[in-house]
Amino acid sequence: MKFKKLAALTLAGAMSLSLAACGGGGGDTASPAPNTGSPSAATDTPAPEGEVYKIGVLAPEVTHGWSAGVAYYAEKRCDELVAEGKIEKKILISGDAAEMTTQLDELKTWGADAIVAFPQWEGMEVPIQQAIDEGITVVNFDIAIEADGVYRVSGDNYDMGYQSAQYIVDKIGTEGTVVILDVPTSGSVAELRKQGFTEHMAELAPDMNLIEYATEFTREAGLADMADILTANSQIDAVFSMDDETSIGVLQAIRDAGRTDIKVITGGGGAQEWFNMMLADENQDIWLQSALYSPDMVEDAVDMALDILNGNAPEDPVKIIPTTILDRDTVESHLDENSPY
Repeated sequence: MKFKKLAALTLAGAMSLSLAACGGGGGDTASPAPNTGSPSAATDTPAPEGEVYKIGVLAPEVTHGWSAGVAYYAEKRCDELVAEGKIEKKILISGDAAEMTTQLDELKTWGADAIVAFPQWEGMEVPIQQAIDEGITVVNFDIAIEADGVYRVSGDNYDMGYQSAQYIVDKIGTEGTVVILDVPTSGSVAELRKQGFTEHMAELAPDMNLIEYATEFTREAGLADMADILTANSQIDAVFSMDDETSIGVLQAIRDAGRTDIKVITGGGGAQEWFNMMLADENQDIWLQSALYSPDMVEDAVDMALDILNGNAPEDPVKIIPTTILDRDTVESHLDENSPY
């Protein structure tokens, strides 16, 4: 059960690499670029009908199921707009902030009118501000950064934490021990989720024992870190995990240790594998939850960029996608065998 997602991630990784060379006029598609560690890019030039804008997308490498979904939906929406003759596209995939900064400069040279950026690493504030100052429309996806004039489409990270606190109290009561799996490297995402969780928990259950540990948004980290946490704590009632991938590893660690004290594991993001685990017979002794907003909201970010270029900028520069809470009682309506995540 540890790595059932590998096939899906491999497919999504192949999809991202296929972005590498959708080249030039006529809409011909070149062969995918080899995985050499160099920037991957996708460009398409539509038939010149009316105003055609250049929109670039900066996305992280597919190392996580949710980012695979983001890459999939970004490509899907851009391809639709290319086919409609509304945009040219260039999609660049990066492995860290330095590479993303270099690729942002590449988009400037290309002549991007707008950039949809998923700046999941720290250090992107200055280059994004420079792009805005040069007259390029920038719509950030999911991540809040300090930059004047940036637009953003994001899930309600604070509410994800808020709703998860409510869920845990509903299931275990107002007293017990809850592990908070923080991910400090994810910037505002984890910061807001933890803030929403701790503030609402303080209101609901001020006597709840909260224990914080740092981890990552991967199942491997969830497995390894939760194994250490279980060794260090003989009694745990619930785990506030912020991400479904982490939660899959957490559940595996609990099963491996033979622990039966944990009654709730939260999650986030909307992984189909996690959804199916909620319904599995062997998991009916534990409440598995996901507080989610779908990766398909990146399509909203692309549409926002095009709307702004067409003179239809939103009054509010930030569009927030509401939180949905799923568990075994409600998850069936969200099962989708075609989802890349």
